[in-house]
Amino acid sequence: MKALSVFLITLLAISFQGCNDNCKVENTYVYYEPVYATSAEIKAAVSFKAPQDLVSPGKLYLKDHILYVNETGKGIHLFDNTSPVNPKPLGFLSIPGNYDMAIIGNTLYADSFVDLVVFDISNTSNIKEVNRMTGLFDHYMTMGYSSNSNQGIITDWKEVKTVTVTEDHCNHSIQPWGGIYYSRGIAMDALLSAKSAPSAAPSSATGIAGSTSRFTIANDHLYTLDSYYLDVVDVTKPTQPTKTNEIQVSWLAETLFPRDETLFVGTRAGLYIFDLTNPDAPSQVGQYEHIYSCDPVVVEGDYAYVTLHSGDGCHVETNQLEVVNIQDVKNPSLVKVYPMTHPNGLGIDNNILFICDGSAGLKVYDATNVNAIDKNQLANYTDINALDIIPFENIAMVIGTDGLYQYDYSDLKKIKLLSKINMGKQ
Repeated sequence: MKALSVFLITLLAISFQGCNDNCKVENTYVYYEPVYATSAEIKAAVSFKAPQDLVSPGKLYLKDHILYVNETGKGIHLFDNTSPVNPKPLGFLSIPGNYDMAIIGNTLYADSFVDLVVFDISNTSNIKEVNRMTGLFDHYMTMGYSSNSNQGIITDWKEVKTVTVTEDHCNHSIQPWGGIYYSRGIAMDALLSAKSAPSAAPSSATGIAGSTSRFTIANDHLYTLDSYYLDVVDVTKPTQPTKTNEIQVSWLAETLFPRDETLFVGTRAGLYIFDLTNPDAPSQVGQYEHIYSCDPVVVEGDYAYVTLHSGDGCHVETNQLEVVNIQDVKNPSLVKVYPMTHPNGLGIDNNILFICDGSAGLKVYDATNVNAIDKNQLANYTDINALDIIPFENIAMVIGTDGLYQYDYSDLKKIKLLSKINMGKQ
């Protein structure tokens, strides 16, 4: 990925020099073409099934004693987590094109490509679809390529060929996601593996989401990120959601985190802060800018904790934790930067900070003194490549590249692993 970042930066620098011989660059591209499905085909695939193995877990969500684990692009696994020592699988909710979720009461909201699907989860052994907001995500894109097509909705990409070409990059647009458009699809630099090909993207009455969530609920409103827009959906009547607003946030908005009457939006350009006093019309009140990078965010007290990491189209080789003072949300300010290996999701509970630091493992810190977090590490589990986490009531639920882990941190001097659900085979 470092080579890819250098490649892209070089191309962008050349594009400002005017057309000359330096603009001619020979590159090898892997070309992909979209795979389409009709709305009827996608809707017909929604069903509640027997439990299935975790294969490619994504987002986490906790509501009451039920743990919901997204299977990237496929649906949601349900586990009875009454006993974290022995979580019991309840079933698998098949939802094509699903990446995010949120819950209020007994109603689950989940994305399915361009649609928002509404489920009744009052009976977790028989979950039923009760409504659907067709086309809510009208800015739905897959690596920058729109699904608006008479052929249907883009559900996947297939590799069609690899070619080496000489191009005039002074007049060629490299997209922020690391590739280019061509007449039938997109092309990615050959330095990316096939697995990096474009993917179809996008207690109280509510549950708790992990730090990488693009869905959140506050004040009886569902807020979702749709490309660079914030969709506002009134869920006062949970099974009859109504879209009330759409606000442009940032081209590369990634995560949402609510706190009281405030919504924190993590983007690759920085942290945007919105006032939710009027829930139908969030208004931006503050902004903290950082270097261009991917950035989950969590908030506790007067501080926001932001992890920046490289790779995956994030463009820069920066891997760090940033602590931001948000006591005055209109004027957030950087407090401290801590180097990390490759941080992804993070969580905080009563000043105990958990960081999923990629190959460096799960790190646990006492963040009481935000100026000395690195001096107060409580634990480091190097045997897990952690991706995201929900710490709640002394139980840390962690998604790793090889499964779902749960830790008991009631005794900070003796944090212990309670259980692990291993990944199944693809």
